[in-house]
Amino acid sequence: MQPKIIVCGLGRTGYKIFRLLQNQGAEVIGISDRPSHQRAAGIIVGDPRQGQLLVRAGIHAAQTLVLASNDDALNLAVLTQARVLNPNIRIVNRIYNQALGDRLDQTLPDHVTMSVSALAAPIFAFAALGNKAIGQLRLYEKTWPIYEEVITTDHPWLGQPLSELWENPERMFIHYLPAQGEMDLVSAVVADQTLQVGDHLILGTPPQVKSQRYSLWQKFRKAIANLRQYQHHVRPMTLVTVALLVTICIATFTYVCVNFNLSLVDALYFSVGMITGAGGKEEVAELAPDWVKVFTAVMMVVGAGVVGICYALINDFILGSRIRQFWDATKIPHQNHYVICGLGGMGMAIARQLHHQGYDVVVLETDHNNRFLRTARTLGIPVILADASVTSSLRDARIAKATALIAATSQDMTNVEIALSAKAIAPKVNVIVRIQDTNFAQSAQEVFSFDLVLSPTELATHSFAAAALGGRILGNGMTDDLLWIALATLITPNHPFCGQRVQDAAIAQNFVPLYLESQGEAVHGWPLLQRQLQPQDVLYITIAANGLQKLWRKEPSNSEVTFNPFPSVQGSEAFVP
Repeated sequence: MQPKIIVCGLGRTGYKIFRLLQNQGAEVIGISDRPSHQRAAGIIVGDPRQGQLLVRAGIHAAQTLVLASNDDALNLAVLTQARVLNPNIRIVNRIYNQALGDRLDQTLPDHVTMSVSALAAPIFAFAALGNKAIGQLRLYEKTWPIYEEVITTDHPWLGQPLSELWENPERMFIHYLPAQGEMDLVSAVVADQTLQVGDHLILGTPPQVKSQRYSLWQKFRKAIANLRQYQHHVRPMTLVTVALLVTICIATFTYVCVNFNLSLVDALYFSVGMITGAGGKEEVAELAPDWVKVFTAVMMVVGAGVVGICYALINDFILGSRIRQFWDATKIPHQNHYVICGLGGMGMAIARQLHHQGYDVVVLETDHNNRFLRTARTLGIPVILADASVTSSLRDARIAKATALIAATSQDMTNVEIALSAKAIAPKVNVIVRIQDTNFAQSAQEVFSFDLVLSPTELATHSFAAAALGGRILGNGMTDDLLWIALATLITPNHPFCGQRVQDAAIAQNFVPLYLESQGEAVHGWPLLQRQLQPQDVLYITIAANGLQKLWRKEPSNSEVTFNPFPSVQGSEAFVP
């Protein structure tokens, strides 16, 4: 039985989720507050916060509600109304505030928080590292990039048996599309099928991790080397301080020249006291000629102004943000780093991923009150508070020596401007651009020859649709308009796979086994295919979305029929990486 799914909020993301679910054969109803979609089949127009509209959409019989609006408050309002009408409904909630989403997951049963930024960020990071990833897979507590391998006449795998490639633990086979005929991946592996020209393989590989880190001495040397280049961060304070010292020196020299009996120390003491207003040794001026008294009065006025400005700049530098900017500037790498423009949810997620993989990251951000500034600096990521579209800002980030630039602000035009500015300074630098509009993204990549243009909405849609179809999703992707899903399923005594060999179940149900967790042991490769599934085993698989009904079933509970998307671990998520 196919589950009934309601998608609420048919904006750019929501409508794509709705259409994708329809294409996968799911029974889906859309709720839109925009009349432009009212003629489309399966769409109801109205305020989703109204209980009557939710009842009209079939909330009582629905198994899953997808909240796809970009307004957290609206999604939360619909969530509460839906749970009142159907306490057992499963919620897939698009939340920008990740902290709020985590609390909702902990508080509410069957609630899954998803974020467009968090879902799309790994793909941007993989693209910056040189992997043309088409998706991601969460395994062994790491996010694996997923890419497509097309067998060509000069491909090193041409003519190689799939059985030899299957055994490699550093490679996860996800999907196989032969150039001729139809054959599932496990059948091809068992039959020792050889790869031919035109065959397509979808693979997952472990993420690249750069183990090299700078020593304390290297960090100190880099900071000293950067001081000269970024001296403009302290230039105003330095100039005013020099002006104050020059004023004191002029006054001291004048008093010594007028009265040769006055020692240099006494003249300096009076000059400093006179300029700062502290006083002391006033007889130096009182016994002097009139022009010296006039000079003293002028020095008092000038000194008061210089001292005031100097105090203000020092206070701003120490207590304000300038000392932080100066310190960030000293930590900017000299080469082989990644420049991220825009420290929103997307930019922060990309920066965190690259940093955790051991790569040097520099962030350009215009907002001095950005909510992620403290998080980035806690991680040790230098942040330059400047406009990334300005040439001087990109030069401050050493764009000419960078490995890649990621334009990840929330404004499409700003990202295009940043990318063009970066290409003008460093034509060879890899540029990855974030553009929300899918059509504009494709044309911009062709016209401006950017290395890669990605749409977060397009990247995240598949994950929302996969989560709506059931279970806690570990990864997903699209192959020839077919949505495939990676998930973990707990083998229970009533599970349809219980007692079967993994190989037999995979061929019969057309899924690809990734690995098996059994009694604390991870089994993969050939032993995985020969393993007989037992209760409490956790099997990680990839399966086509339209084949998930093979895992859906109704189970009697207290004389009632309850929908169960797929078996899951109760009270423990140890099986979910």
